[in-house]
Amino acid sequence: MISALWPDDTPLVRHSTQQKPGFLVFDLTLESERAARALEGGRAVICLSGVTDARVRATGDVYSRNTDLALAAVRAAQQSGAGRVFLASSAAVYCAQGGVLSEEGLCTPISDYGRAKLEMEQTVLSEAKVLGHPVTALRIGNVAGADAILGGWHEGMQIDQLPDGRAPRRSYIGPHTLTRVLHQLCQADQLPDVMNIAAPGAIEMGDLLDTAGLPWQPRAAGPGVIEEVTLDTKRLAAHVPLPALAGSAQELVAEWRGWKDGDSK
Repeated sequence: MISALWPDDTPLVRHSTQQKPGFLVFDLTLESERAARALEGGRAVICLSGVTDARVRATGDVYSRNTDLALAAVRAAQQSGAGRVFLASSAAVYCAQGGVLSEEGLCTPISDYGRAKLEMEQTVLSEAKVLGHPVTALRIGNVAGADAILGGWHEGMQIDQLPDGRAPRRSYIGPHTLTRVLHQLCQADQLPDVMNIAAPGAIEMGDLLDTAGLPWQPRAAGPGVIEEVTLDTKRLAAHVPLPALAGSAQELVAEWRGWKDGDSK
């Protein structure tokens, strides 16, 4: 998604562990010398590599790989002389509390995935300080099109309905806005160790599908459903100003459709 929308005026070296046109292919954790060569001259490194719940269920992979991959990226960047490393963390590192979640707030994740991402942040940021290499962990909210709602929509989809009749609310960011944010952060010299990445505010999941014209059915929310995850975006806005409409259902759906239709503008 990001590579498809990346501005043409900034070269992007892409990496994968699978054969894809235009991608370098190697194992980040096993081929450190090759990784370092690939990063030579890089202004910044965006490490999206990680292990999700779905991968653990499908392959038996382990969550600790999140830390292994992030450490390998930082060490390769240090060896090659590349710039700041951005690590893909998650809003899942926060606890199931109400209100706006800021980077200075409490992190007591309730899922194995969230705990693994928090451990990754802490371990890698600690090593980065020893190495003297700049690293920023990006706590990314839901990404329209790479999420379970728009991206995972299917016939007969059900969404949890809370006792007040509303659906759960989440901080979102559209694919075009996410790419612009990452592109601009790569140009910055001074950044904090941790940043929330989302558009301002939060959106009801049902509103997102309604706006997209995708049917869904309500189901009674279970006791473990988190009603709201709203990320504080003040720290991000100090470096990349975002319009208020960037987090609206209309704008998110428009960005999602634009990406699906191959619109890179």
